[in-house]
Amino acid sequence: MGSQVLCRALVSAAWLSGAIRTRPAVRVIDSSWYTPGGRDARKEFAERHIPVASFFDLDQCSDQASPYGMMLPSESQFAKYVGSIGISNQSHVVVYDSDSAGMMYAPRVWWMFRLFGHSRVSVLDGGLQNWVRQGLPVTSEVTEVKPQAFQTRLNRSLLKTFEEVQENLTSKRFQLVDARGAARYRGPEPKPGAGPGPGHIPGSLNLAFSSLLTKDGCKKPVPELRKLFEEKGVDLNKPMTATCHRGVTACHLAVAAYLLGKEDMAVYDGSWSEWFHRAKPEHKVYEKI
Repeated sequence: MGSQVLCRALVSAAWLSGAIRTRPAVRVIDSSWYTPGGRDARKEFAERHIPVASFFDLDQCSDQASPYGMMLPSESQFAKYVGSIGISNQSHVVVYDSDSAGMMYAPRVWWMFRLFGHSRVSVLDGGLQNWVRQGLPVTSEVTEVKPQAFQTRLNRSLLKTFEEVQENLTSKRFQLVDARGAARYRGPEPKPGAGPGPGHIPGSLNLAFSSLLTKDGCKKPVPELRKLFEEKGVDLNKPMTATCHRGVTACHLAVAAYLLGKEDMAVYDGSWSEWFHRAKPEHKVYEKI
């Protein structure tokens, strides 16, 4: 257990099982989220979660005034929200979710904490699915937390805006890597009036986040991750920004890059959902069919 440093990007279920009993600074949060009308993440959390975990509401901790879903909250909003669920600047935050893929939204929350200056944050490898598979306990007991003070310190290098990605079309200051699947990346041109269907930003490379996971929903070993980046032409020695549909699965690339020693991979928060609505027609690439 002692070999895993507190700021490691991933922690195992075995490590967390011991840490929640022996490390008072560890705060566990469930960041599960599902499309409205489907599964109810908060209800499922109330019925079954890792002992001592609190629920992290991605809808509540976001810019609710934005027309694009799940955009970042302000620094003050983030500080107020995480403090309300018992997280301080001394906490070691471990994030998980209950998605069937093993991990889906936890990397997004990991990136948010790092963006707002909190490096003591990890993702539970394989999520709740792997925790349960290993026979570890779950509970429906409510976790009592005491509100804490949390101070942010924005790490602007981890964030890219629409304007910066637009400028990069000509300057090419950084590599842009799209985490969506190949079909979503290529995409036929949507019909007039349709929402943000498939397609991609010019010059972006495609490395699907799903390719980074094992069949059990855990991150693949470091040598395999490195090979995947290399096969897609991504140079880990150069500046990189991840994008996807709305800035969620892009964070899987940021976690993988961190494991490979690239700790400063940025994320385009608005991603394709913003780009589709704001970019010029010639700045949207679709496969011709």
